[in-house]
Amino acid sequence: MTATASPLPRAERLDRLPFTREHGRLVVGSGLGWALDAMDVGLISFVMAALAVQWGLSPTELSWIGSIGFAGMALGATLGGLLADRFGRRQVFALTLLVFGLATGAAALSWSVGALLVFRFLIGLGLGAELPVASTLVSEFAPARVRGRVVVLLEAFWAVGWTLSALIGYFVVPTGDDGWRWALALGAVPALYAVVVRRGLPESVRFLELRGRVDEAEAAVRRFERAAGVEPVASPLPEPAVSPGPRALWAAGTRIRTAALWVVWFSINFAYYGAFIWLPTLLVANGFSLVRSFGFTLVITLAQLPGYAAAAFLIEKWGRRATLATFLAGSALGAGLFAAADGETAVLVTGMVLSFFNLGAWGALYAVTPEVYPTVLRGTGAGAAAGFGRLASIAAPLCVPPLLDAGGTGLVFGTFAAFFVLGGLATWWLPERRGQALDDVVPATARAT
Repeated sequence: MTATASPLPRAERLDRLPFTREHGRLVVGSGLGWALDAMDVGLISFVMAALAVQWGLSPTELSWIGSIGFAGMALGATLGGLLADRFGRRQVFALTLLVFGLATGAAALSWSVGALLVFRFLIGLGLGAELPVASTLVSEFAPARVRGRVVVLLEAFWAVGWTLSALIGYFVVPTGDDGWRWALALGAVPALYAVVVRRGLPESVRFLELRGRVDEAEAAVRRFERAAGVEPVASPLPEPAVSPGPRALWAAGTRIRTAALWVVWFSINFAYYGAFIWLPTLLVANGFSLVRSFGFTLVITLAQLPGYAAAAFLIEKWGRRATLATFLAGSALGAGLFAAADGETAVLVTGMVLSFFNLGAWGALYAVTPEVYPTVLRGTGAGAAAGFGRLASIAAPLCVPPLLDAGGTGLVFGTFAAFFVLGGLATWWLPERRGQALDDVVPATARAT
């Protein structure tokens, strides 16, 4: 094919396209990795409930099992973002899948609490790096007019994975003393899927241009243009750019949005992981049988799917900030209602409300995050925000036992509601980028000098 129209930058050529089967393949390909991530994170909540009975673990030991993976995720998210800006989104995505897949399979062989903690930390390294890298890759291919919706759809694969973990927890974990081992063994699947990712997904066009790999960038754009039936046009040579490094996150003109983003990430991590990592164990402690606890958790988990669907619809109607703030407010309401729930029906209904709004908020947050920074800083910024947020996911499971001692389930979920409110307030200092080109840069004062 030959050029037939005025030259356009490759980013604009991508933005002019409709959503095509190539976009669908990218979302599904990245989303499957995302779902496998969620499956692994979700499984540990069921494993904790089983080991509390089989190994006679104390609440403190259980909280460390819940938290250690998030320590790995905090480090992994920060390193993953830096590596993605240096070596490419696809390369790091595939590597992270391999790391956490192999570590999850090894965790199935754990012979003690100490061994399980080591494997959970390694799992976290891979998991933490994968999520912000995948959302960055998808956002850099999605057309501007539907970019938020596409990223929320990617995040919806989290609900698929968490549902898989609930199914495995319900049908596999209670089958015997080794049920939890078989459940973790299923988590080794990402190691195989990493090969598919490495061979099948495209590398970010924006990243390729920054690295001077213009021919590869052109080939990737034409692949998407062919899928849309759009005639390619010539593109000017991209301007050279130098990565400003992590210090640019706190430069004048950028520091306010960075601080706001980090507060939202911290708040939603604390409330979400504090609630859902402990949920099956808390239900057992409140008199539910192990199987019934897992069944309730499965039903509550299914409410995530319509939450994502609602967020995907509203994020291009209301905008990023309004959607994120609304779903965080709904999450606070759900947590408050759960704190006051009395009886099985109330627990189930209020748990579903919390699940619906909380996961819709996650979808909106993943849509917002890549839009906060320019291409040279996008992976670093997204990874740093996710890494800071993971500090809250470390703290939250550790905070649950003392909160339970101080005020029971009501105080635990009342605390989570307060964190949701804090995150909702912080959203108003985030930029609103609905319908705008992803390559609109931050103020010049945020660049390296």
